[in-house]
Amino acid sequence: MTLKIKTTNDINSPIFKDALNIRLSVFVDEQGVPEELERDDFDVITDHLVGYQGDQPVTTIRIKAEADQWHIQRVATVKTARGHGYAKQLIEYSIQSAIAEPKIIKLVLGAQLTAIPFYEKLGFKVIGPEFLDAGILHREMELKVK
Repeated sequence: MTLKIKTTNDINSPIFKDALNIRLSVFVDEQGVPEELERDDFDVITDHLVGYQGDQPVTTIRIKAEADQWHIQRVATVKTARGHGYAKQLIEYSIQSAIAEPKIIKLVLGAQLTAIPFYEKLGFKVIGPEFLDAGILHREMELKVK
């Protein structure tokens, strides 16, 4: 199923509120990440993408521009919508957007260890050792787009 993707950088917008609700549900409620770690100062300087199935927000990511790369963060899909490829569509949309952006040469992200195979299927490569983020093991990954 194809998603309708909406983007915002306005933390007062309904799109951001949908993104935050998904993040709180997944990271805080399901994974036990403290809310004060989930909500941070980067929310105001990042782009927030939300994928909608019909009128329901089902998946989100956050993109932080950093010099010649985009840092993908806060990838989350609501529990009832997993397994349908929604997060994959958001990542693919981001990859195509990065390719179209002349100054962006790569995408980077910190992947939870359980999500590494998902990102590898999208072309990302592990580039760093394991590290803890919010008490969860991650590894740095990148995808060169140019």
